[in-house]
Amino acid sequence: MLLVNNLSLTFGKRTLFKDVNLKFTAGNCYGVIGANGAGKSTFLKVLSKEIDSTTGDVVITDNERISVLRQDHNAFDDKTVVETVIMGNKKLYDIMKEKDEIYSKADFTDEDGIRVGELEAEFAEMDGWQAESDAEILLSGLGVDRIYFNDLMKNLSGEDKVKVLLAQSLFGNPDILILDEPTNYLDINAKIWLENFLLDFKNMVIVVSHDRHFLNKVCTHILDIDYGKIRLYVGNYDFWLESSELIQKQMRDSNKKKEDKIKELQEFIRRFSANASKSKQATSRKKLLEKIELDDIVPSSRKYPYINFDMDRDLGRNVLTLKGVSKTIDGVEVLKNLNLTINNGDKIAFVGKNELAKTTLFEIITGNMKPDSGTVEWGVTASFSYFPKNTDKYFKEDVNLVDFLRPYSKEQEESFLRGFLGRMLFSGEEALKSVKVLSGGEKVRLMFSLMMLKKANVIILDEPTNHLDMESITSLNKAMNNFKGVCLFSSYDYELVNSVANRIIEFKEDGKYVDKMTTYDEYLNRN
Repeated sequence: MLLVNNLSLTFGKRTLFKDVNLKFTAGNCYGVIGANGAGKSTFLKVLSKEIDSTTGDVVITDNERISVLRQDHNAFDDKTVVETVIMGNKKLYDIMKEKDEIYSKADFTDEDGIRVGELEAEFAEMDGWQAESDAEILLSGLGVDRIYFNDLMKNLSGEDKVKVLLAQSLFGNPDILILDEPTNYLDINAKIWLENFLLDFKNMVIVVSHDRHFLNKVCTHILDIDYGKIRLYVGNYDFWLESSELIQKQMRDSNKKKEDKIKELQEFIRRFSANASKSKQATSRKKLLEKIELDDIVPSSRKYPYINFDMDRDLGRNVLTLKGVSKTIDGVEVLKNLNLTINNGDKIAFVGKNELAKTTLFEIITGNMKPDSGTVEWGVTASFSYFPKNTDKYFKEDVNLVDFLRPYSKEQEESFLRGFLGRMLFSGEEALKSVKVLSGGEKVRLMFSLMMLKKANVIILDEPTNHLDMESITSLNKAMNNFKGVCLFSSYDYELVNSVANRIIEFKEDGKYVDKMTTYDEYLNRN
């Protein structure tokens, strides 16, 4: 069990949250949500005692082990993959190392024999002989290839390192599992495996995630950090969304009734306070008026950008045709004899582990890369706007946000551009700061602004949800659903893919592809 008593955390003059009292129990999964900067990751660090709170304390039942998903991907570069996973259970790992050191001694003493006997007993009690096998099961489930199990961590790709560190946090059946964005960079198979693992996990899980489908699948409770408070809701993300909206509506309706009553009483007092026969009634109503208190509706820290992809003109029947497109990069055949016909009404999600194939396809159809063979033919009515996976080339010049957008806008007035930026959460003087100082999420929102100004009838998005908070992802999801043109996109966000796409194209690692007119759920169930 984990208890939070009168917890507050303040940085300078800013209070992230205060007077938090919570009880976490085994068998439950708690999803922590809130706007960027609300303090989600910081709250996890307080729970794991990585940082101290300003007031209050965190109490953990004696002998319960906490496991935390680490974010330092290079911290274990000199360790093997399996060894890194086993390090997730520090006590077991320390026993293994001490045993190895004693056994390697040239002058093995009686004292060493006694000590190693004690270690062997403790090692067996902790199922130490299963440690390597358990680590390999976790790695396989997350999609790490067996050829890397005994390799050094420094030789792995960034994505595989993320999976190894996730396996490390899951290893050894921890009593309390704390995960900060565990689904980042996981493909769909790894996500499904993790969901099933957590659904079967009998102990306590506390997780921060921007993945709405994941939160709906695994969470029994939601912790909402907003208004400087942390509120606990029983249920998953969708239940929290409905409950929080209902609470706000009830408070607004209650205030409306109170305001109407206030006006009614004020009008009576105004009309009859000077009337001797009704002065007692007027006095009585004054007392009633003094007792009415409006509910304090604090504005949420959540901000939703206004994303809306409009079109200058309608699309004709012929949108885009690819015939025999092939491309080899660094000796690897990324696309092989690709034949695709994109039709009006298509909203195509490109999925699968072969990220290079997806990005290469987008670069070819937008003209940024030439195919080795084959043709790409756009329809005469088609126009496109493109969100590339790597946007660095757009942010090399030291210009403010208004001047950044000006070349893409028919309307050149600064007031128009600043108003446009304001709807994308760049209000006031923020519109005049340099694009070079923008955060990852801010750059993505600015790229959406650019796309919206183009008013193209085909939008192409290569993993657009990276760096976005839940509110921006929700706004993007709505915009893609409402878009009347053709949408070509890749994303690891399950909810986005499943709610937007009516056609799925999966690129296999061997260069082949599968093309189906179906939703994502239906596609996964058939495969």
